[in-house]
Amino acid sequence: MSPGTQTVRDVRTQPTTGDGDHERFSHYVPKDKLTAAMVEGTPVVALCGKVWVPSRDPQRFPVCPECKEIWESLKPGGDGDDSSGE
Repeated sequence: MSPGTQTVRDVRTQPTTGDGDHERFSHYVPKDKLTAAMVEGTPVVALCGKVWVPSRDPQRFPVCPECKEIWESLKPGGDGDDSSGE
C-alpha cells in the first residue's frame, strides 16, 4: 500500500435469533409476568428462551421469529392458519 491509502472492509450482518440478536426483537411473554417484571424489575422468560428484564417499548422492534413460530403452534389448531381474524 502506498502512503496515505487505506483498505476499507464493508462487513454487514443479517439479524438472526442467535447469540446477542435477541435484543433486536420483541418477545412473547405471559402478560401477567411482563407487567410484574416491569413494575418489580425482575427477569422474565420468553417463549424462545430469552431471559431479560424488560425495559423498552416492544412496539419499536419486530417480533422474534422463534417466539412467533412457537406462539402460532400453541394456538388452537396449531397450524398457523389464522382464520379467526385476530
